[in-house]
Amino acid sequence: MSEPLQPNSNILLELVQIKMPFGKYKDTVLCNLPVSYLEWFYREGFPPGKLGMQLATIYEIKINGLEHLLQPLKKKYGTGSKIR
Repeated sequence: MSEPLQPNSNILLELVQIKMPFGKYKDTVLCNLPVSYLEWFYREGFPPGKLGMQLATIYEIKINGLEHLLQPLKKKYGTGSKIR
């Protein structure tokens, strides 16, 4: 029997530290991006590479109600929950 998959803590850590490098929400921490913006990327296509993977990950976290996974990291790194 295989072990259940656990979230990669490095990916989660990046989601509360990395800022959006471009666009309407430039300089907003990825975990604080609004769902509507992430839904737009989902429809139009996430950017290639690591940023695309990060945006797709935060999208999945938010639409599946899993934001509680990020709360300890948000608290530790002071990224709060405000959307600019």
